[in-house]
Amino acid sequence: MTDTPEPAAPADIAALSFEAAMGELETIVRRLESGDVSLEESVALYERGHALRLHCEARLAAAQARIEQVSLGADGRPMGTTPFGES
Repeated sequence: MTDTPEPAAPADIAALSFEAAMGELETIVRRLESGDVSLEESVALYERGHALRLHCEARLAAAQARIEQVSLGADGRPMGTTPFGES
């Protein structure tokens, strides 16, 4: 991997909801797994899938941050709940 920053998601991906992006990503995975696409199309699908994955990760991180904010009291300390993702 390189240390270069990831490019911004295309505008059409940035406008997608998490659910819509995941749905499209699942479709891309199925198409790639089928083996019925050309090499050139496979590369294009992989690139779009990568952008969709980054978009989904960003949406999840934003949701996690919002949940953690709600879980904090007025003094900024946890209100007896565990942080998102922890049991």
